[in-house]
Amino acid sequence: QVQLVESGGGLVQAEGSLRLSCAASGRTFLSYVMGWFRQAPGKEREFVGYIVWRNGVTVQADSVKGRFTISKDTAKNTVYLQMSSLKPDDTAVYYCAAGAPFYSGNYRLPTAYDYWGQGTQVTVSS
Repeated sequence: QVQLVESGGGLVQAEGSLRLSCAASGRTFLSYVMGWFRQAPGKEREFVGYIVWRNGVTVQADSVKGRFTISKDTAKNTVYLQMSSLKPDDTAVYYCAAGAPFYSGNYRLPTAYDYWGQGTQVTVSS
């Protein structure tokens, strides 16, 4: 059974930092694309970034570029989202997702992903 479990969310002051983890289990994800998305109340799910597990290539949304970093630990089957210089607008539920390789569409879209975690809340106070 495939599972993605996020952790590390919480309450942080503006300009603070948090590191989210996404532990993957149930299959090998070495060829997958691991995405991070977020969803604020009343808003659509928003792309944050992704990492290609095979080669470590990362892509971030413009809104987080320079502040958020995605990394992986293959031995732990875990991907991370390091968030710095957090702003109140970053407040949302953060989700990790796994997308199959060789998808012909856009990995910036939720439809590219087959598996999703349950989400972890990040709240940034001003």
